[in-house]
Amino acid sequence: MKTNNGTLENFHINIRIKLAALWIVVMFCYLYGDFFTLFVPGRIQGLISGNSGIGPVSPLKLLMFAVLMTLPSLMVLMSLMARPAVSRWANLSMGVFFTVIMILVVSSSLTTWMIFYTFLGLIEIIMTSLVIWYAWRWPKH
Repeated sequence: MKTNNGTLENFHINIRIKLAALWIVVMFCYLYGDFFTLFVPGRIQGLISGNSGIGPVSPLKLLMFAVLMTLPSLMVLMSLMARPAVSRWANLSMGVFFTVIMILVVSSSLTTWMIFYTFLGLIEIIMTSLVIWYAWRWPKH
């Protein structure tokens, strides 16, 4: 939208919307990364045989994966609806948690067939680092 003087209007984006958008990007990167791993040679056979990226599949491991992948979804909601102090604390702690996880995942995925996963992981690290940055600098009255 152009204003009368010809410059583009720049709307202020609320911190809550920025944080929620960052978590949404993180979730999409997780989904794409997990989907694309299905195209890595031998991956589907490994899954059929009951092997995950961290050893044999078990009900408990599947539950742990489900809980882990639910957290970013809940962070979208938390960022938008929780009290500011709670949201800030949750974004800081979850941002650090997922940044560390992705640093570990990326450092163990440095192979030719996993270059896409490394790329998506780096994007996730940048996004969760931005979550930390924005939550740390949450505007005060």
